[in-house]
Amino acid sequence: MTGFKVPSFQDRAAAAREAKQRALEKMRNKPVVDAAVVAERLAAAEAKEAAAAERRAARQAEIEQKKVAKEELRAKAAAEAAEAAERAAAARRPAPPPVLPTPAELKAARDARYAARKARQRG
Repeated sequence: MTGFKVPSFQDRAAAAREAKQRALEKMRNKPVVDAAVVAERLAAAEAKEAAAAERRAARQAEIEQKKVAKEELRAKAAAEAAEAAERAAAARRPAPPPVLPTPAELKAARDARYAARKARQRG
């Protein structure tokens, strides 16, 4: 079995020339693109972009709708919290002092109880 032969400069230059020539031939052999095909591809790309833009707009509208719903929930929660705080403040307010009967009213009530007791005893 023979060992590896290191290519000379001329061998490497020839290989590079051949590779360059193959690439040029490949480019020359490419078919010419038809204008109708190009127009069709552009139309398809525009349709695809329009659909993507529509999806983006729908998604953005959904996000905005969620933001509005979230803000409504926050406002409702804030209103409920304010109402609860108002109820708590109302509960902490002292009750108005009871109206005390006058001495004449106390005497009249006492006399009525006395008369009722006497009426039961006679009975």
